[in-house]
Amino acid sequence: MAAVRDAAGAGGPLFRPLSAEDGEQRPAEIESLCMNCFRNGVTRLLLTRIPFFKEIIVSSFTCDSCSWSNTEIQSAGRIQEQGVRYSLAVASRQDMNREVVKTDCATARIPELDFEIPAFTQKGVLTTIEGIIDRAVAGLEQDQPVRRATDQEVASKIDEFIVKLKQLKEVHSPFTFVLDDPSGNSFVENPRAPQRDDALLVTHYRRSPQQAAMLGLQEEELDETPAEPAEDLRNEVLQFNTNCPECNAPANTNMKLVQIPHFKEVIIMATNCDSCGHRTNEVKSGGAIEPQGTRITLRITDPCDMTRDVLKSETCSVEIPELEFELGMGALGGKFTTLEGLLKDIRDLVERNPFSLGDSSTPSRTEKLQEFLGKLQEIIEGKMKARFIMDDPAGNSYLQNVYAPDEDPELQVERYERTFEQNEDLGLNDMKTEGYEAGAGR
Repeated sequence: MAAVRDAAGAGGPLFRPLSAEDGEQRPAEIESLCMNCFRNGVTRLLLTRIPFFKEIIVSSFTCDSCSWSNTEIQSAGRIQEQGVRYSLAVASRQDMNREVVKTDCATARIPELDFEIPAFTQKGVLTTIEGIIDRAVAGLEQDQPVRRATDQEVASKIDEFIVKLKQLKEVHSPFTFVLDDPSGNSFVENPRAPQRDDALLVTHYRRSPQQAAMLGLQEEELDETPAEPAEDLRNEVLQFNTNCPECNAPANTNMKLVQIPHFKEVIIMATNCDSCGHRTNEVKSGGAIEPQGTRITLRITDPCDMTRDVLKSETCSVEIPELEFELGMGALGGKFTTLEGLLKDIRDLVERNPFSLGDSSTPSRTEKLQEFLGKLQEIIEGKMKARFIMDDPAGNSYLQNVYAPDEDPELQVERYERTFEQNEDLGLNDMKTEGYEAGAGR
């Protein structure tokens, strides 16, 4: 890494923003072995940051002896707290042009063909749905001449499968494309952003121990010291070491138990980075999952509504019907803020969409995005009336009733029975709370 540090410059940042006008960016050159002719070649490494995305390492190898070359892109960003699964119903040729960020630890599947690209079998790539299929076809065709000479039957079956893959690109019939990334760093484009895409289902999930081990993550060892009473924790701010999500510099995270009036106890965590100034906060429920889900509807009629306290849990989705906007479960994580603060976080999230700005955007998409942001700003400023809906299957979200303990005429709180799918997302269907001791003994 010494050569990489030299290339970054003494005292300069290790990852520089990617810019065509930045003449100071120069790659580090490392002499390395060519795997084609086994002579020495040159590997060039460029550590850079893509705007609205994350840090990457661009690696390029060239061999002057045999003219062989190879280029790869590796993620240098942190592994996300949760894994992500994208399920896209491909129904037209336009869907084949959706841009995809696929990391090397992501698995791509097409259930209709029982086809799967396992994790770590391909390098990370920025491409399209069609590009992933083309890459799979090229990989299958690579060794076909050898197979035809050694095993004609296997080669014929692979030829038939290649034909089926190529037919998918014409989209004669709908099929499903599934991208599962335990690191949470893959992405499938939503061309209707910031509106909801009915064809694209995004699911955030907790990694299994096997997935964590695959990513090189180790579970924290259990502390054998006795736990402090909850009453002591309420009066104390706990602090532990972590890394900044923006610059990866060492930072401190503060954590405290807080009792919300007329609601329940929550855990608030706040991280401040002294290196880059980044600040973030997250809220997690301090209690159990409620017996019923909660749907909260607020009619925004006055600028004073922006000062209402809001607790949005990580299982809560947000909807603004007047803007045809829906924020899925897991996005933005848990938040304890005001209504104005939450709407501004939504605005920042939409503005950071990597496929809505820069070279990846189109004029119509940019115009549509600016129109949405303008209406959202009108709601924040109290110039536009709208409905703000929070739907939390776990029942752990809250929106302040300014008339408490009396009823709020603009606030409606509904309790409902969860569906099987919602219980599945929360992991309740497989949870056994009675008689589990006897089951474990057998």
